[in-house]
Amino acid sequence: MLYSLGRAAKIAGMRFFMLPLLALSLVSCATQATAPARPSSGAVNTQELGRRIWANECAGSVQGLVSWNEGEAFPSLGIGHFIWYPAGVQEAFDESFPTFVRYARANGVQVPGYFDGPAPWSGKAAFLADHSGRADAMRRWLAANVGIQTRFIMWRSRLALRRMIQQSSQPRVIAARYNALSATTQGMYCLVDYVNFKGEGLKTTERYQGQGWGLLQVLEEMEGCPTGRAATAEFSRAAAAVLTRRVANSPASRGEKRWLGGWLNRCKTYR
Repeated sequence: MLYSLGRAAKIAGMRFFMLPLLALSLVSCATQATAPARPSSGAVNTQELGRRIWANECAGSVQGLVSWNEGEAFPSLGIGHFIWYPAGVQEAFDESFPTFVRYARANGVQVPGYFDGPAPWSGKAAFLADHSGRADAMRRWLAANVGIQTRFIMWRSRLALRRMIQQSSQPRVIAARYNALSATTQGMYCLVDYVNFKGEGLKTTERYQGQGWGLLQVLEEMEGCPTGRAATAEFSRAAAAVLTRRVANSPASRGEKRWLGGWLNRCKTYR
C-alpha cells in the first residue's frame, strides 16, 4: 500500500512537472513567429518547387499549361491551373490568372499582351476549335516562365496565412508552424500542394460535424513546432489524421472511404 501511494505520488509529481514544460513548449512555439513568413529565394528552390507543382497539376506536360476541364466554364492556365474567365462569365471561384499577370508585371516580367482582358474563348467548344496557334503560344510562354508562377503561388500562400491566422484560436502557433514549413522547398511544397488538394479550410460549408479538413486544420493538428525534415514529417502525419477524421465524419451515403487510400498516398509525399 505504501509502495502504491508512493508510486502514485511520484506519478502525480511528474504530471505537475510536465505541465509547465508543456506550457513552455507552446510559448516557445508561439514566439517563433508573429507575422506571415517571407521565404527568401535562397531558402526555397523555386524551380524545383515549380516542377513539382507542374507535375501534380498538369502531369508535367506543356499541353496541360493551357487546358479546359470538362464541365467548367473557363480555361485553366499555368502550373497552378490559374482560372481565367471568358467575357460574361463569373462564378464563385477566384479568378487567379489576371492577378498573376499583374503580379508578374509588377515584378519586372514582360508578359505578352494576349494575356490581357478576358479569356479569348467563349466556351470549351470554341477553345477546341481554335487552330490559330494562340493556345500553343501561351503554353510556350508559361513553360519558359515557371519561376514567376512559383513565386506567385508562394505569394498567394502567404496571403492565405493571414486569413487563417484571423480564424484560428491559436494564431501565433499557426504562424510559427507555417514559417517553419515555408523555410524549405519541401515544406513550401506541403503548404501549396495541400491547398490545391483540399483547400485552406476556412469555409464553414466545408465541414463534417463541425470539423474541417483544409490547411488550417492540418496546421492546428500538428504537434509542437518542429523544423526542417521533422516539420514536413509532422505535417504528413497531421494531414493523414485530418483526412482520416474527415472520412470518419462524412455521411455514409458519400462513400468517401473509397478515396482515403489515394489521399493518404498523397500525404506520404509530404514527408
